[in-house]
Amino acid sequence: MVAGVILILAGIMIFIYPPLLSAIVGFILISIGISLVGMARYYRRQSRNFDDPFMRFFFRM
Repeated sequence: MVAGVILILAGIMIFIYPPLLSAIVGFILISIGISLVGMARYYRRQSRNFDDPFMRFFFRM
């Protein structure tokens, strides 16, 4: 229910102030990019801990 109210309020704010949409999309893209970089670094560190060829193949990205 709270998520629905937040989405409705976000829709009203975007309707009133359209440039807000570009800010939201930009924030989402930046967040996804930061998450992907963080995951890549994590998996790279984990792959260094394993000497097993199967684990190296599994963790390779």
